[in-house]
Amino acid sequence: QVQLVESGGGLVQAGGSLRLSCVVSGIGFSGESMAWYRQAPGKQRELVARFQVGGATYYAAAVKGRFTISRDNAKNTVYLQMNSLKPEDTAVYYCNDYYRTYPWGQGIQVTVSS
Repeated sequence: QVQLVESGGGLVQAGGSLRLSCVVSGIGFSGESMAWYRQAPGKQRELVARFQVGGATYYAAAVKGRFTISRDNAKNTVYLQMNSLKPEDTAVYYCNDYYRTYPWGQGIQVTVSS
């Protein structure tokens, strides 16, 4: 059974940084199609960042230049480094496979105060 467990969120002031982690268990992990999503109150879940074929990365326009996705295959873990955080980054953040969409984890709350 696939499990996705996110951690590393919290409350931070605007301009601050956080690093999110997502540990993946129950499947063979390569991380090459993993992605980060977020869902703000009253809004639909949206793609934030993902790995693309060949190791390239994609970032949503709203986070490009501020967020960085990375992975550690030895630890079955995907990371999201978030810098220069803005209040509009406030959301619950989730990881998942971009193509397979496994059962969603609980997500992790990120709150950015102004």
